Amino acid sequence: MIDISSGNASSIARFGGHPIAIGAAALFVVVLGASSIAVWRAYTGAVPETDRVVATRQLQARTAQASEQLVEKTKGLEATQQESIDQLQLVQDQLMTVRRLLAFQQAETKKLTEQVATLATAVDGLRQSFASSQSSEPTAASSSRQRSVKAKPRSSRSANRNRAKSRG
Repeated sequence: MIDISSGNASSIARFGGHPIAIGAAALFVVVLGASSIAVWRAYTGAVPETDRVVATRQLQARTAQASEQLVEKTKGLEATQQESIDQLQLVQDQLMTVRRLLAFQQAETKKLTEQVATLATAVDGLRQSFASSQSSEPTAASSSRQRSVKAKPRSSRSANRNRAKSRG
């Protein structure tokens, strides 16, 4: 049987015995990697830090521009809202005026309705007095007086109309 573990142990022992060589090799690999990165950045001209700074500045510029646009839109909305408020106040004022006019017209209509009722009562009273005066007169003389009596109510009607017009 072949002992494999003894071969591995000798190779580890060989490197383990020289820690300075291992440290020097690791340092060489790190320096080689750092220098290759520096050469790559210098050759391509791309530095991630400056790219990040440029991207940050662009983002800040876009943010400022968006903020300005929001401010402008907000001012526009405020102006539109103020115009709407002014229009609403104007409509409310017009509504109040219409309500006042309607109340005035309703009062006038009520007043005229009362006047018409009064006139209707007066006309009914005149008709009744005319009818009672005709029934109390003799029938023979009533035909000659009917003509004169018919003229009187018309004149009294026009007088009542003139009185009603002068009141209103």
